[in-house]
Amino acid sequence: MAALCGASRLAGMPADALLDLAVDAARAAGALLLDRFGEPQSGIDAKSSATDMVSDADRDSERVLLDAIRAARPDDGLIAEESGDRPGTTGVVWVVDPLDGTTNYLYGIPAWSVSVACRDAEGGLAAVVHDPSAAETFTAVRGGGARLNGDPIRTTELADLPRSLIGTGFGYTPRRRTLQAAALAHVLPRVRDVRRAGSAALDLAWVACGRLDGFYEAGIRDWDRAAGLLLVGEAGGETGILDPGLDGADCVVAAGAGLYDPLCALVRSALSAAGAETDRLH
Repeated sequence: MAALCGASRLAGMPADALLDLAVDAARAAGALLLDRFGEPQSGIDAKSSATDMVSDADRDSERVLLDAIRAARPDDGLIAEESGDRPGTTGVVWVVDPLDGTTNYLYGIPAWSVSVACRDAEGGLAAVVHDPSAAETFTAVRGGGARLNGDPIRTTELADLPRSLIGTGFGYTPRRRTLQAAALAHVLPRVRDVRRAGSAALDLAWVACGRLDGFYEAGIRDWDRAAGLLLVGEAGGETGILDPGLDGADCVVAAGAGLYDPLCALVRSALSAAGAETDRLH
C-alpha cells in the first residue's frame, strides 16, 4: 500500500506502515472466515444474553489477528472482543473485532466484517473494516483520508434530515431492545428510511463512503466502533458519543458534516422520548 499523505510516525513506525499491518491481518482473518462461511459452525455459545452469540469462527479469527499484531508489535496494547485487554508500553493500542455481525455469519447472511483499529493518546491513528463477502476493504489513516479498495471516499453532503437514509442497530438484552424500538418509532417518521444491516463496523464504513447518510446506535462497544469512527472522520464526516445514552449505554452518532447536528438532536429527543415512554408503561 502506498504511503498516505499526512501520515505521522509513532513508536518508530510510520502510520501507513501500521495501516499495512492492520490490512494484512484483517484480510488474513477475513480469508479464514470466508472459507468457513455457509458451513456448519462449531463452538457456538452465548455471551451477554441468549441472543448474543460467539463461535469458534470468532475465536479463530481473533487468534489470526492477534498473532499478526503481536509478531510485529509485541509491546503494543490490545483490546480484543473475545480475549479482553492487554496493556502495552508504547502508547499504541490495537482495538480488534474479529467478526462483527456474528449472527449474520451464523445464519449465512453476507453482512459481516473484520474491524481493526490502531490508536494513540490523540485518538484514532489507523483503521480497517474488511468485508470479505464483498471483497471490500475500507481504510483510513489520521490526516490521510479514507479509502475503499484504495480509492478515496467521502461522506454525503446531505443536510436535509427528512431525506436521509439512516443506519442503526439493536442490543442483546430485552430491556435495551424495548428502549431502542421506542426510540426508532420516534426516528423513523422523521427520516427517509432506516436500515439495520447487523454489523456496526460496516454501517460506519457505509456512512464513510456515502451508502448511508448517517448512523446511530446505543450500546455498541469499543471494538465495534473504533475503526468506523476514524473512517467517518477521515471521509469528511463527524462522529460523537451521546452520554448519557440509552439504558446506561453511550450512543454513537455518525453522519456527514451537514447532517450531524440535526441527527444528534433527533437521536437525543428519540432517546428521551423512549425513556419517558418506557417509564410510563412500567
